[in-house]
Amino acid sequence: MALSETNLKGVPRRQGKVRDVYDLGDRLLLVATDRISAFDWVLPTPIPDKGRVLTSLSGFWFDRLGVPNHLISSDVADLPIELSDEVREELRGRSMLVRKARVAPFECVVRGYLSGSGWKEYKASGTVCGIRLPDGLVESDRIDPIFTPATKAETGHDENVPFEVMADALGSDVAETLRRLSLEVYEKAAIEARSKGLILADTKFEWGFDDRTGELLLIDEALTPDSSRYWSIETYKPGGPQPSFDKQFVRDWLEATSWDKASPPPPLPADVVARTRSKYIEAYELLTGQVFPWR
Repeated sequence: MALSETNLKGVPRRQGKVRDVYDLGDRLLLVATDRISAFDWVLPTPIPDKGRVLTSLSGFWFDRLGVPNHLISSDVADLPIELSDEVREELRGRSMLVRKARVAPFECVVRGYLSGSGWKEYKASGTVCGIRLPDGLVESDRIDPIFTPATKAETGHDENVPFEVMADALGSDVAETLRRLSLEVYEKAAIEARSKGLILADTKFEWGFDDRTGELLLIDEALTPDSSRYWSIETYKPGGPQPSFDKQFVRDWLEATSWDKASPPPPLPADVVARTRSKYIEAYELLTGQVFPWR
């Protein structure tokens, strides 16, 4: 069964595209539902266990990366609120109890390969977020990792911005620290992913400052198929788009329909749901070396 929404009575909640966020006073409870978005719309059909993949992979990476992060516990037994057995089971595997943080209002994007919006900009201008790249690159080519921040949009697309815009908004010291840490974490994760047969083409991080201590923390999710582009080393071939471990089946199916992207999207067929779920689980199992508990 897929979980599209949660509603814990008596606890203030706000909703993102995927997560339900509950304010527990000095802490937050993040619940990753099975909602899936594409083309800036939350789709009417959820992907079963997608939220559990996101939560489990984030926990895996938080443990591996060796940088301060906001995670306190992902064990439902540690949640400091009264829950029925049914609700507790519903939240199992998809909940993170986290420290509150003042969020840096930029997506910290690192690209090690030329794809997506970066490839589109490069074709037009030879740059990515104003960073000049060598001539003659093709789609999906490997590049020296670059830091390309983006504004965080509540609705619609995040917008790529030059580093100087981020530095003006946050101060040069904070911006430089976020760039350095994001590049370091990307490099470490890319090495680990490669050892598991996967290319980490690009990813986006979110950082925040602990509400009480001011410590800089890696927050939200980390290196999941929703925030990162993973490709198989075996099938990698620059010169075009690569099969990825994310919502590619969903996007491809939507593109093939008559949906105008301006009105509510259609329900997903069962085979697209099943193939997408399988791809998320495959990413989890390849990266962690473990069998997905809810397979």
